[in-house]
Amino acid sequence: WRTMRLIRELRPDVLHTTLFEADIVGRVAGRLTGVPTISSFVTEAYGPEHYNNPEYHPIKVRGAHWVDVLTARLVTRFHAVSASAADVMSSRLRVSRQKIDVIHRGRDPKRIGVRTSERRNLARKSLGIDDDTPLILSVGRHYHFKGLDLVVHAMKDVLEVIPNCQLVIAGREGPATPELLAIAEQDGTSDHLSIAGYRSDIADLMCAADVFVLPSRAEGSPGVLIEAMALEVPTVASDIPSVRELVDTDCEVVVLAAFESPKDIAAGIIELIQDPERALELTAAARERYLSRYTMSAIADDTLALYRSVAS
Repeated sequence: WRTMRLIRELRPDVLHTTLFEADIVGRVAGRLTGVPTISSFVTEAYGPEHYNNPEYHPIKVRGAHWVDVLTARLVTRFHAVSASAADVMSSRLRVSRQKIDVIHRGRDPKRIGVRTSERRNLARKSLGIDDDTPLILSVGRHYHFKGLDLVVHAMKDVLEVIPNCQLVIAGREGPATPELLAIAEQDGTSDHLSIAGYRSDIADLMCAADVFVLPSRAEGSPGVLIEAMALEVPTVASDIPSVRELVDTDCEVVVLAAFESPKDIAAGIIELIQDPERALELTAAARERYLSRYTMSAIADDTLALYRSVAS
């Protein structure tokens, strides 16, 4: 009722919802107040990686799934952050693919800045890491689907070749945190793992890193990968559909690692650290792709066009 009261006060032309709770409340409120509604698909929910996730009870996942399916009938149009998310969620929520507009995530070049030696040095100082230490960075909340356990496992192989490297994981701690620490303890790599917790300076940490790793098992569209591309960070990323779509496999911009393969992740890290010329080639192509496709101004134009079409 509070949402409906707010809608009546503001009288918006369009109501745009994102994530489960907002989707359910917003869809119902939009229908009852006569305001056209857009819901965003920002992840690929209700798949095996979701139902089999030890952090969620299967009955609760199934219940949420069916509530999502039923309320999806109230939506005017859907927005998806990737074609992969659109295809998957169209099937899982039983909505027409033609009702889904794909608009990727974007980042503002002015806000994210550029990679400089000064920025690198300041960020490394904040982490307590000297300039000679190869720094590997992963970013994400500590949940199973983020795959952070895979990069922690990979460190055992990396350290055999590059014994002085350090892995920093930035992101809110969560259900997977104890597992990450346990893997490092078991593999004997605890001294090379730093859990940095939530950080508001991810772009600066990107500038400090020699390699960025995106080990996710599932992503709607990984915005942090766009940041890595923008800041020219050599990157190893899981070979999942949303990543392939973002980087475009016809032009190499990252090293793709086989799904759920710590061995492949380790090989990619080692390659990028030991072959700086190869790393430079990839990051230059990544920066070019970012500027041509994923700046905020380009994304804003597409989003405004969607709002206008729904409002009319």
